[in-house]
Amino acid sequence: MKQAKVTLAVASRNRDKVNELERIFSQIRPDVEWTFLSADDLNMPDVEETGKTFMDNAVIKAISGAKHSGRICIGEDSGLEVDVLGGAPGVHSHRFSETGSDDDNNRLLLDLLKDVPPEKRTCRYTCAIAIADAQGVVGGGEGHVEGIIDVELRGTNGFGYDPLFYSPELGKTFGEASSEEKDRVSHRRRAIENLLNQVKEEFV
Repeated sequence: MKQAKVTLAVASRNRDKVNELERIFSQIRPDVEWTFLSADDLNMPDVEETGKTFMDNAVIKAISGAKHSGRICIGEDSGLEVDVLGGAPGVHSHRFSETGSDDDNNRLLLDLLKDVPPEKRTCRYTCAIAIADAQGVVGGGEGHVEGIIDVELRGTNGFGYDPLFYSPELGKTFGEASSEEKDRVSHRRRAIENLLNQVKEEFV
């Protein structure tokens, strides 16, 4: 039985990401009735992501969103790190190609790895989450999941690089995985677990 209601702002216009955050928060803390309001819902201004790390950018977004909305705000930054590319695209994952679209980002990644054998296509998804109120950051968490870049797009679920991200834990790409399967092992879930372990008293 739900015992508390918590509304959080999310400094993101990516509806898929906001939905995934709300879904995972609800899985981890089903006793709380969570409501997540996106940057579009709250008319947040765009903020320049100038950080050198995922957590840097998460903090920038959380603070900006909290100041603008007057609510406790989540800032999230995540991306793909490919070992043979020296960790690229990294913090530039969402703006990897010229257009920044998922299709063009995936196409560019496949082109860069076209002559790279499977054993050297290792990678990881990283997610950093920060949460802030009007006084500043109150907590953060980071999560990772290891994978391999597939040689072709597989599956239509998820978003971003999911159709190319083969998860050894699942035996399939995130694009082929159901939401429930992905949520079980994802970098975003692990980051949220770390965050909630740190700031749970702030909420309920």
